[in-house]
Amino acid sequence: MEPLKQYTHAIFDSHAHYDDRAFDGDREAVLAALPAAGVCGVINCGIDIRSSQRALELAARYPYIWAAVGIHGQEAGRVEPGDIARLLPLLEEPRAVALGEIGLDYHYDDGAPREVQRELLERQLQIAVERDIPVILHDREAHEDMWALLRKYRPRGVMHCFSGSVEMARDLVGLGMYIGLGGAVTFKNARRPVEVAAWVPEDRLLIETDAPYMTPVPFRGKRNSSALIPHTAEKIAQARGISLERVLHITKENAQRLFQISGPEL
Repeated sequence: MEPLKQYTHAIFDSHAHYDDRAFDGDREAVLAALPAAGVCGVINCGIDIRSSQRALELAARYPYIWAAVGIHGQEAGRVEPGDIARLLPLLEEPRAVALGEIGLDYHYDDGAPREVQRELLERQLQIAVERDIPVILHDREAHEDMWALLRKYRPRGVMHCFSGSVEMARDLVGLGMYIGLGGAVTFKNARRPVEVAAWVPEDRLLIETDAPYMTPVPFRGKRNSSALIPHTAEKIAQARGISLERVLHITKENAQRLFQISGPEL
């Protein structure tokens, strides 16, 4: 791979969690180094009220970071009365560009009942549609319930860390959604993500890290960061038969369009 410095001002990470405790030891150093690695934009996603506030704090400090605020399905069992009311003013902040990370996760039985998750997601989808705010969605082993809500509310937004089939991706795009692809496309035996990477329409593709998670090969097992996106972009480029630079260009433009971001920093 060519040196990362050749991608200066080209990388837009549409989904990261730099407020995560994995960055507690060196967060400022990691974030300060991103522009030199070619990163021009990051959407830092909250998963509850406190992390959404931290996402806004980071966005206020770094001109290349924007915040998504929301309450994740896995947090449904810990939602307190009034949390939705506390979420609303966060959405009014200038650096808040999306409602997320929200969604459904039926993989774990960890105190987040499915019915409570569905109610929480539905309320947030209502808010997103009422305010015309894009959503950043998480769907794990909950496809039927997720699709029912998407068909009902028709939000604009992205299905992050997409791991489904081309058929599922086609359904999402048909509903007006974007597809977020990350390090999973580089994993060994990653057949479906690569097929989706080859298929997804150019104007519906986003690239992400989910940092500190989902680190691409050859760094799998280590902490992820936006600086490693070229490894993911290279795999997507191979699948699509285009250049790595083209992948970075179109995913940057798509992120700017979806999240309505512009300015001299880009």
